[in-house]
Amino acid sequence: MCFSDLKGKDAIININTASKEELKTLTGIGDTKADIIIEYRQQNGGFKSVEELKKVGGIGEKTLGKFIDKIDIK
Repeated sequence: MCFSDLKGKDAIININTASKEELKTLTGIGDTKADIIIEYRQQNGGFKSVEELKKVGGIGEKTLGKFIDKIDIK
């Protein structure tokens, strides 16, 4: 599967394996936040739940709510 296949509206992004470019397709996630997400998951062995994203700097309830239906951890 190539990256362009993931741009569909119904594509679910695995936040434990997504590339920086895939993370940036999420509303409110740019270069800096994508880098922080990747750094967090490397330091913590991945996310145990999508809610854990709120532990990442700059991502709160409001930001998470913009794309929670587009992400998963498996």
